[in-house]
Amino acid sequence: MTMLTILGAVLAGCGDPEASRTQTLAPPAAPSPSHTAAPSPSHAAEAPGTPAEPPTMAPGPAGLTPVFERRSEGSGDRADKAGSTDKVVALTFDADMTADQGPRAAAGEHFDNPGLITLLRRLKVPSTVFMTGRWAEEYPAQARSIGTDPLFEVANHSYSHYAFSSPCYGLPAVAKDHMRAEVERAFTAIRRTGARNVVPYFRFPGGCYDDASLKALAATGVTAVQWDVVSGDAFATDAGAVAEQVLAGVKPGSLVVMHCTRSAAPVTDEAVRRVVPELRARGYRFVKVSELMRG
Repeated sequence: MTMLTILGAVLAGCGDPEASRTQTLAPPAAPSPSHTAAPSPSHAAEAPGTPAEPPTMAPGPAGLTPVFERRSEGSGDRADKAGSTDKVVALTFDADMTADQGPRAAAGEHFDNPGLITLLRRLKVPSTVFMTGRWAEEYPAQARSIGTDPLFEVANHSYSHYAFSSPCYGLPAVAKDHMRAEVERAFTAIRRTGARNVVPYFRFPGGCYDDASLKALAATGVTAVQWDVVSGDAFATDAGAVAEQVLAGVKPGSLVVMHCTRSAAPVTDEAVRRVVPELRARGYRFVKVSELMRG
């Protein structure tokens, strides 16, 4: 039987050091038509029924009980999809940008990382990008390119990359009654770019959540996806150390968190260049989150 394992993972958030802990996010404008340990929920077995999703999407707990990794137990339970050793791993990349970082982008700060995407294409690594709506608005051509390439899928990382529970790495906080709008506004921004490979998964900014934020997400129909392997690439300058941390943590069925933001994670592409061939040499196959969830 394939089981969802909820882990007390050590999280490496990507909060903005310049952000205030006490600021509260104002209500988003209505869209036009068209790292410390994160708190673990106490109701992991109480998820209600899953709302209807597109038939190609993996089933999930609809915002309750974040998924950290998939793990197989017993013999042969995923041999038909992943091979007898079940050595699959999902690399995920957070495309972070807060709602108020536009002036910094205009001044030349790079919140994108096109070199990383080029590398993933060259290495043929299926990946999931958890994208903020603000990032999609700042880099619409890149968002469209990622979101129309079958190698990738795009998931939701909120519109503004503000915290859904506080304190959270100095990130400003989203008001509880605005959380649903944050998720919906992000999907609107991402789809406006022309991205088509959009999946109903959500990652909390900084990995920070509580019971109230989990319940707020239930109405959106998304599944909250965390991770079990912290790359440590946020604000890192030593690619070798990042690579070694990933390689030391990966197990069959792991979800790895990394970033697609040059300003906050400048050595991610170099670390990936080391990680991918080594994991393949160990017999691992790379998959997107949706495939890992279907396993």
